[in-house]
Amino acid sequence: MNSVPETRFNRFRPILPFRNPHIQTILSSSRVRTWRMEAGPRATRTVILDAGQGIRLTGVLWMPDQGAVKGLVILLHGWEGSTDSVYILRTAGQLYRHGYAVFRLNYRDHGESHHLNEGLFYASRLDEVYTAVKAASRFREEIPAFMVGFSLGGNFALRIARRCRRESIDNLRHIVCISPVLDPCKATDRIDATGYIRTYFLRKWRRSLLKKEMCYPDLYQFSTLARHKTVRSLTDALLAGYSEFESTRDYFDRYTLLDDALKSVDIPTTIVTAADDPIIPVEDFYRLQINAQTTLAVLPHGGHNGFISDWSLKSWYEQRLVDLFDTVVE
Repeated sequence: MNSVPETRFNRFRPILPFRNPHIQTILSSSRVRTWRMEAGPRATRTVILDAGQGIRLTGVLWMPDQGAVKGLVILLHGWEGSTDSVYILRTAGQLYRHGYAVFRLNYRDHGESHHLNEGLFYASRLDEVYTAVKAASRFREEIPAFMVGFSLGGNFALRIARRCRRESIDNLRHIVCISPVLDPCKATDRIDATGYIRTYFLRKWRRSLLKKEMCYPDLYQFSTLARHKTVRSLTDALLAGYSEFESTRDYFDRYTLLDDALKSVDIPTTIVTAADDPIIPVEDFYRLQINAQTTLAVLPHGGHNGFISDWSLKSWYEQRLVDLFDTVVE
């Protein structure tokens, strides 16, 4: 396991109330954190990207005055998140205020994009996310591009990092993954084992499926599926009724990243996770076989996507990302 420079990604010491992983996890997406958040730029641009094979994905671009742009950062949210997720908005704001252009991408059927594509979102759909990220990197091809993925977005980012070995994104300089999903099978079972997390994801997923049904009533009837009480059983039913996967295990295997799955990554990549993450088992990170291009930081506290230090409710990684990208730019 490669060490992380002391000043960047291994010095997170939250005050006592914030050492609870469930408080960290709840606060990561809580709207409470927007109350004192600085407003984003007045000028925003909503973009619809051609993600190949007729697929369209949406995103939001914040572009500072051209003379002041240090680099372009592409943000990938977690499952059932969006461009407006709290952790995405906070990270985008911090980067923008320090001179970076920021593009926040929605996956298929996330945000308000259910109408754009007939097919359903599956986390195994790497091609369209990769194509969208590559298209976004060309907004300013002459400046360095960076990517930050959170949770499932971290999983997408790691798969993109691996793919870049054979199909590069020319100006992509560094990838950071916060609390990335490595084994979706284990993550699903952990979600179901924790009541508030299971309720949170089921509520958001049911709402998303019903939006999809409203857009394509001739293709989907989700009223029965929405009655399932666990993420696992809803996943089983959805895949059986609306996919070509042989099984749920087959589906999960398509985006599992364990053991030597990241050994070939040749673009600088930083992975940050917490030992107390209630969704992602920390032992899977210790078993990863990584090379010198990948740095892994396992922190004692932080929950899932949290890393909140104190009552300011700022995530510790917000400034760390600026510091890291500044070093690359310089």
